[in-house]
Amino acid sequence: MKKMYFVVNLLAGKAVMNKKLGAVIDEFIKDDFNVTVHITQSADDAAEQAAYACRHGYDLLVAAGGDGTLSQCLQGVMRCENRIPIGYVPSGSTNDFAKSLGIPSDQLKAAAAIAHGEPVLCDVGSFNDSYFSYVAAFGAFTNITYETPQKIKNIFGHAAYIADCAAHIGSIKAKPLRIEYEGNVIEDEFIYGMITNTSSVAGMINLTDFLLDDGLFEVTLVRKPKNPADLGMTALALLKNDISDKNIIFFRTNEVTVTNLSEEPFTWTRDGEYGGMEKENRLYCYRRAVPFIVCGKEELPLEVNQQ
Repeated sequence: MKKMYFVVNLLAGKAVMNKKLGAVIDEFIKDDFNVTVHITQSADDAAEQAAYACRHGYDLLVAAGGDGTLSQCLQGVMRCENRIPIGYVPSGSTNDFAKSLGIPSDQLKAAAAIAHGEPVLCDVGSFNDSYFSYVAAFGAFTNITYETPQKIKNIFGHAAYIADCAAHIGSIKAKPLRIEYEGNVIEDEFIYGMITNTSSVAGMINLTDFLLDDGLFEVTLVRKPKNPADLGMTALALLKNDISDKNIIFFRTNEVTVTNLSEEPFTWTRDGEYGGMEKENRLYCYRRAVPFIVCGKEELPLEVNQQ
């Protein structure tokens, strides 16, 4: 009988795990798992519990919550020598990384996928002294994900994010930055940037032509538009995954440094959570660093729209 450590955030999303927790645990027990359940008690609790599971002989760590809960578990696993497989029961507002892994959005189906699945190694990003599963971002609207109150997210879901974005349109400011990667240096003013390893960001920006295990980030930067009309066209191009827009810079790399050239600090988000306000930010992609449980290798979209 395999030992599972099950970390649950009951506040994530619309608090769906409050109603489904018993059924999900029952699914695991029926599939011959010895399940230890821990309900998160604070923002950093999931990271501590994930490290506990790795150090105390558990065969599998399962996180139930949103992308932030999964990201916290990843912090704990990455800091351990014994990195046990991670299963994910998505129950947040957007669940971006679950979409990239092909994990069912229904919690019971996700539990069944974990019970009958297999571990597949995936890339993990480092952001200064922390880690992220799918995105680190800065600029326009990135603060919405962690500033929008959890109760409002639970009630309105994506509508809560969209409403807050509309309220912030007038406050968009360009940031003078230096971007360094593989001997290249870019200095310009940017209103948005994201370093990703995912098919979806905030449930709205969809990416194609990416790999989850190639050791490379997809980097998307948006220059300061010259006027509101320019801004609208660029925003539309970003939503349509059209990187040919004149204000969008796109490249792939395994390491990138982003330096703020102004004295005014700005915030980053990491997997939808607060990421800090450092002047210099170093990001590195650890190839095939952590095993995630999926339905089966043949069903995992490690390659999307590759020819």
